[in-house]
Order: sequence, then C-alpha cells, then structure tokens
Amino acid sequence: MSSRESYTSVINRKAAAKQQLMNVAMGRERADLVLKNAVYVNVFTNELSQGDIAVKNGVIAGIGHYDGVEELDMQGKIVAPGLIDAHIHLESSLVAPSEFVKAVLPHGTATVITDPHEIANVLGTDGIDYMIQATEGLPVEVRFMLPSCVPATPLDESGARLDYQAIDPFYDYDRVQGLAEMMNYTGVIQGDTEVLQKIAAAHKYHCRIDGHAPGLSGRELNAYVASGVYSDHECSSMEEALEKLSRGQYIMIREGTAARNLRALAGLLVPQYYEHCMFCTDDKHPNDLLHVGHMDAIIREAVQKYKVDPIIAIKAATHHPARYFHLASRGAIVPGYQADFAVFDNLQDLHVEMTVIKGHVWYHDGQLEDVPVPEVDAWLSDKAHHTFNLDRLTSDSFEDHRPRGVIGMVPGEIVTTDAGYASAVDISKDILKIAVIERHRHTGHIGIGYLKGYGLKEGAVATSISHDSHNIIVVGSNDADMAAAANRIIENNGGIAVVKNGQILGEVVLKIAGLMSDKSLTEVNDALENAKKQAAVLGVSEGIDPFMTLSFMSLPVIPELRLTTRGIIDVARQQYI
Repeated sequence: MSSRESYTSVINRKAAAKQQLMNVAMGRERADLVLKNAVYVNVFTNELSQGDIAVKNGVIAGIGHYDGVEELDMQGKIVAPGLIDAHIHLESSLVAPSEFVKAVLPHGTATVITDPHEIANVLGTDGIDYMIQATEGLPVEVRFMLPSCVPATPLDESGARLDYQAIDPFYDYDRVQGLAEMMNYTGVIQGDTEVLQKIAAAHKYHCRIDGHAPGLSGRELNAYVASGVYSDHECSSMEEALEKLSRGQYIMIREGTAARNLRALAGLLVPQYYEHCMFCTDDKHPNDLLHVGHMDAIIREAVQKYKVDPIIAIKAATHHPARYFHLASRGAIVPGYQADFAVFDNLQDLHVEMTVIKGHVWYHDGQLEDVPVPEVDAWLSDKAHHTFNLDRLTSDSFEDHRPRGVIGMVPGEIVTTDAGYASAVDISKDILKIAVIERHRHTGHIGIGYLKGYGLKEGAVATSISHDSHNIIVVGSNDADMAAAANRIIENNGGIAVVKNGQILGEVVLKIAGLMSDKSLTEVNDALENAKKQAAVLGVSEGIDPFMTLSFMSLPVIPELRLTTRGIIDVARQQYI
C-alpha cells in the first residue's frame, strides 16, 4: 500500500522542478515546448509583445530566444493566455463534463469556474461530489464555487437543503474557490441568519463570494455589498452596472444562451471601468457550443460588433477572472505562469487555431486530442442516474377548476408579468395550463397555474430542467397530454418531451440527475433541435426557446410571478397568490 508523500519529499520534488525551470530560463537546457516568433498579448503592459515563449513542465520558463524539444512557429498569429469563463453551470450544456470539455477546447478555453447548484438541488452534497469526480484530471481546469442557495428560496421544494455546515467541508478541496451566486438577496438584506452564516463561513476560508441581485439598488445594494458579496453577473443596464461598480463589486458581463448582456454592458469595456469587469456565460447550451463558440465568441462579438479594444476584451476573459479568483499563475503570459495559451489567427477575426494547456497542445489545425473521461464512484453514478421518486400521473392529476394566477411571458426575457387570473385553458387568448410536479421526495405536490405568451396550440411540453429545484415542469393545452409528457420524463429518468394526442413527437433523454446526458454533444443537440422543431409545429411562438424559457418559469427569485410545486408565487413578496 502506498504511503502519503512526506512534506520533505514534496518540497524536494518542487525544488527540483524549479531547478529545471531555472535551467531552461537561463538557456542551460532546452525547453519542452517553444512557441517560436510569438506575438503575444501582454496583459500587464496592455500591448502586443514579441519573443519565443519557452515552456518546461507545463510552466512558462522564459520569453526571449529559446530552443525546444518541440518548436511551433507562431509567425502571423496572436498568442493570448488561455481563456477563462468566470461563471458557468456546466449542467446547462446538457452533457457530461468531459463532453463539455471536448466542445470548448477548440475555442481556447483553459479554465472554467462552475457553480454546481443545478445538480446540488437534486442530489445535495452528493451532487457536488459527482461533479468534482466527473471533472478530475480533465484538460480544462474546472474550478468550483459552492452552491449558496439550495433551494433557491425556502418556498421551493428541492432534493436537498444545504446549510453552511453541509458545504463547509468542501472548502478544503483544492479546486474550490468560494461561495457561488448568492441569489437569496432578500435573505441577505433582511439579515436572515442561515444566509449570513454561509457568507461568514466563506469569509472564514478567505474565499470569494459571487452575487446574483438583479435590479438591486440604493440602501438594499449597500446592505448586500456590506455583507461581503464581491461580484454580480445579473446587470442588464449600464446604470445598474455602474452603481454596483461604484460600490466596489466586480461586474461579470454575461453573454450566454439564456441571457445576453454584452450589448447593454459593452460600454464598461473602456479604460475607466474595464479593470473590474470580466466575461462569463452562466448557461451554454449544445447548439451554441457547437456552432457559436465559448469565451472566444464573446471576445469576437465585443471587438467586431461593439468596437472594444481587442486587448481589453481578451483581458476580460483571462487576466481579470484569474485575478478576481486568486488564480495567481493563470491569465497572463509571463515566466512562472502556467503555460495555457489560446492562439488566434489575428485580432480582427479572432478565430482560435490552437489551444495549449499546461504546455500540452490539445487542439491544433482542426484536430482535437482524445479527452480522458474521469471515473465516478459506481454508487454515486448509480444514484445520479436514478433521481425520480414519484408515481405515474393521469389527466386527473391536473384537474383543477379554481381561478389560478396567470404568468405573463415577456418576449426575449426571463422576467414575467402578472397577467391576472384564469380557471381554464383558452387557446384563443394564448392561455395554457402549467404545472410543476415534485419529483424528489414523493410528496405528491403539484403546483398548478396558467401561462400566457408561450403560443402552444395543441399537445404538451415537459422538462425535468426547471430552475432551480429541477422538478418536472409541464405546459399544455389539455390534461391528458400533460400527463403523457410528464410520464415520459419519469420513464426516461429525466429529459424533455413533446407530446400530441399521447404520442411522443420529440424527446431528449437526460439520465444524469435529470439534467445531463451520457451521450455525445452532437447526439444531444440533434435530439434537442428535433424536439424544438416539433414544439414549433405545435405552435410555440417564434423566437421562444420552448424548453429554456419553460425551465425558468419555476425560478422563484426572478420577478414577477413564478410557479412552484405549491402554486403561483409573487416573487417580490415571496408569497403564494
């Protein structure tokens, strides 16, 4: 049985590695890899610098003139630090983490900061463990912010309830950076003990605490920032962002699939403000990953569409998140830093031609090296694949004749309006029945309401992705098809279903916690696009993503009305109506 490496052995090993690094830096030994004739982004002087970049044991040894065992000519290209996503939920890709990594490596991504609160709402701390194991040893470094709000509010029914003591042990993990988005800003400003305990615990470990406080202003913002929340990724206007910036918060400019704020916030990317801004995606769905890109796409759009200085845009996806998260050896091309590089064709087109991580070339000339698939403990994998604990449903499960609140959808937004009351489906007025079905604890709870603006004319659509507790959410023109769609989700142990007259027209199977698939990104995307097409045939309004939009109708922290397993909730008052 192998014994744990002694402290002396660790120090001697690291000192020997530094001696090798010194030998390469001084030219006494050849580097493992040299990027010859490199023009690179210098994030410290805000200019393009030149020189050979020498790498030893995954670390930059020096910049100047060097020889290497492997040499790659960078003539005519631009070398940038490896790209960093400052905030993402990996579950949003709908695939296992190794598949996500395969998708983003060709786009120059070297590090992502993920919040596993989607799977934590289903499996609790086992969900966090699952994601840590499923990302161990991947070429893209996956760092974690611990879920702060499981469930999102006390009125929600999730698969777990995590207090500060439940997540505290994870702060000792090497890849944990802090406490993830504090969505319960109401609890913060009202001085809720349990919420403030989580913030205090994160401070004890000297960790970052991310924010999530759309529209918060004035004294309420003062209280939120005073509690120790360092950043925000929910800004949707310059006015909001500047107020939060003026209070000392870092601004994560979000440009993902579900929410796109770059257009509104591009004005921050100027010398006066940009030092405290960084890019993130929050959610990134399969089609975007396959056909748009990742962090490179945000840089490209900022430069091409909003005329942002390319060096500023690159720093917002490299140096700034590295500095914010205390990743001391990432985000820059200087001696002693990790050898992570995104090689662009030029600063105008900004297409990634090569990705190097820890000195290893993972992507070059359109070719991606094989990505290892981390092993997850068998018992944990089995648990993650069996997360539905409820009985089959019938049309009677949705029978209800009392007046219920109507959630009014807003085109292009995930905020909603209070559209009054209804007691029945009325297709002529675009009023459909919507239900959220508790699936974690066999409670039998089914919240029922009505939805206006979705456009469905017949059939039903259901998904087990329903933020943040991820119960089953279903919308339909009739109770029988709603039951059939929900039952298909149960049979598949998670996913998406589009149904008409009891027949399955399209589906996506998501067996991992009802959130992710074991299949390839391409297979998942094909199934997803077919399901979208079938939903459109049934009448879902043009411009609406039928599943993503539906998944947010149950999130009780975004105004104005939402639906939980117990009924329609007024978000501002945190009360059922």
